[in-house]
Amino acid sequence: MRKKDKDKYFDTYKEIGRRISFFRNLRGLSQEELAAKVDISTSHLSKIEAPNTNTSFSLDILLVIADGLNVHVAAFFNPPEMFNPFVRSAENYKQK
Repeated sequence: MRKKDKDKYFDTYKEIGRRISFFRNLRGLSQEELAAKVDISTSHLSKIEAPNTNTSFSLDILLVIADGLNVHVAAFFNPPEMFNPFVRSAENYKQK
């Protein structure tokens, strides 16, 4: 990604990272547990979630994280709500 594009979308990446953190905490997972579950480094997940870093990530990573959190990827682009149609119920959540 070109630097000017990375800067242009900084707020979007930051908000997605915040929502990943929200759903991770909602599921009761640590960064280490989620990172292991989706096979990425804890350091990379930490950078994605950190509000003060300008870290971009691929759609593949976003899809894998969504699957690991048992949410539809669209949940990262919509306000986090417990009754959001993109959030699968806690009863259906199974840690893999």
